[in-house]
Amino acid sequence: MLKKVDQTHDARDIAQVAVPESMLADPDRFGGRRDGGCRIGTLHLREGRVAGMSASAELAKCMVLPKLTEPHVHLDKCHTIERLGPIGGDLSAAVAAQMKDKARWSAEDLETRMRRGLVELARAGCGTVRTHIDWREIEAPPLAWEVACSLRDDAQALGIELQIAALTGIDQMAKAGFAEAVARRIAADQGVLGAFILHHDQRKEGLANCFTAADTHGLVLDFHVDEGLDPSLDGLELIVDTARETAFEGPVLCGHACSLASRTDTLPKVAEGLAECGISVVALPTTNLYLQGRGNGTPTQRGLTMLHELGAAGVNTALGSDNVRDAFCPVGRHDPMNSLHLAVLTAHLDPPLNDHLPMITNAAARALGVNERKVDSCASRDLILLDAPDLSTVLANGTRPTRLTDFTEGALPHG
Repeated sequence: MLKKVDQTHDARDIAQVAVPESMLADPDRFGGRRDGGCRIGTLHLREGRVAGMSASAELAKCMVLPKLTEPHVHLDKCHTIERLGPIGGDLSAAVAAQMKDKARWSAEDLETRMRRGLVELARAGCGTVRTHIDWREIEAPPLAWEVACSLRDDAQALGIELQIAALTGIDQMAKAGFAEAVARRIAADQGVLGAFILHHDQRKEGLANCFTAADTHGLVLDFHVDEGLDPSLDGLELIVDTARETAFEGPVLCGHACSLASRTDTLPKVAEGLAECGISVVALPTTNLYLQGRGNGTPTQRGLTMLHELGAAGVNTALGSDNVRDAFCPVGRHDPMNSLHLAVLTAHLDPPLNDHLPMITNAAARALGVNERKVDSCASRDLILLDAPDLSTVLANGTRPTRLTDFTEGALPHG
């Protein structure tokens, strides 16, 4: 049982708390007893904000973190797996299966599934979420875009800032008129401009128009890029080149980047360019593990981007949940902790595990262009509490967080 020392409106203390030092701006000034990369003690909240921590000899029984950031999901596709029938295969097979399902995408269907995804993200402790919405056929916004925009207030009520990114085709963006019309509407809806880039014939022209339109309308950019293991994929280099040529100030986020796993010879140069331009990369373990490296048997390649090497080069890296129970991934979960769990196993993210928390918190927030949250300068409404003393327990048990503003003694969920 957690010990609550005080709980008045303006002054509130919670005992036996652990706060990872990776989630603090100034650990020494914050206070508490240093133990295993955490600060342990009684957390002090004053006037709705963190006021520091006093040290205690008691063992921690819970963790306090900033709300999590989910940089890459697809709420328009989620929870469709049960109606797709027998499926399987690589990226192209998943695209074909999901395209058939679009015939079922009514406003009611989309709203039901998207709302379910948002509730799951809120329960996972997310404070900021970016969802991608397919926008590939016409200049006018698709139905899914309009439904997503209509759910912003619902997301806010759940404590989530919802970012909506248009997932266009890069060949379509090569048409200047299309790019301008889409960007203008996205700007009106306060959205994000994005595109899918693989072996498209007009990827250079499309990227040029994306950057120009984003600069004109004050948009941030988000690309699905090099989602394959073919070493000839060059989307990342083209994005770097275009960012340099346009002097675009960003932020720019690149999702997937799977081909880097097959390009160890050119990886250092690509990583250097990404770091120089301030371009972030988000790894997406669930979908990339499921779709990449397919053959006739057990895969020998993991399909993940090169997190260690990118990080060592100074590239801002994050983790995302991507697809949840759809044609691209029949399982999955709207939960950044689940993404971190998978990355620990598949990308060999070794202890201390707290060092990797920024990829689902502050590094992910930086990739989205939103303010980072550090516990020592945080409002109570932006914090979550986990009924576990350390991150290993959280990842192993799937511990569900409680919003700190909702915490009452004895009310924490278990598991």
